[in-house]
Amino acid sequence: MNRPACALFDLDHTLVHYDHAVRVRTLAERCGVEPERVLDALTHSGLERDSDLGLFDAEGHARELSRRLGVPATLEDCIAARAASMAPIAETLALAREVARHARVAILTNNGLMVRDHLHALCPALSPLFGGRVFCSAEFGVGKPDPAIFLRSAERLGLPPAAILFIDDKAANAEAARAVGMDALHYGGPQALRISLRERGLLEQTREEIAHAS
Repeated sequence: MNRPACALFDLDHTLVHYDHAVRVRTLAERCGVEPERVLDALTHSGLERDSDLGLFDAEGHARELSRRLGVPATLEDCIAARAASMAPIAETLALAREVARHARVAILTNNGLMVRDHLHALCPALSPLFGGRVFCSAEFGVGKPDPAIFLRSAERLGLPPAAILFIDDKAANAEAARAVGMDALHYGGPQALRISLRERGLLEQTREEIAHAS
């Protein structure tokens, strides 16, 4: 099996734990309203979906949230809420750091431009490794599992799809990536991922594994 030139990671539930309820609750606390109002304005109204598809940039998202809530909501509020809802999956992030010794690493996520433009504030642990290589559905106007998002990401990376390994916690997204020619893994946790990455030459063998092989 040829070593991929790039490992393209999903974000939420692959590189980070994400809790939407924490995001909603944090926004509610910062804006002085009930969580139900935030849920209606952010999610039920379609604002989050529209931002994920690029209809609003980060500043525009905050302004529109403020309008729909009927109270001030700043970009800083939105960043703080998103940051509170995310925590790195330490084992997966460690694997990504190991992979980066052998190949490029990047992120492809169904998210608004806030995630791309403010990753350093949202999740400082990811920023040094992935800064400048975060691709969002918002910049393409289409989300996973649409084939176009995988092809556009490959173009941005300057690589043919066959040179890219895509990793996502949703099986449908991994299947869609395979359909355009990428290698793809359905993420099921760090232990299984470690085995798959080693099979593709993206991780060094441990001393125990080398000794066992000999």
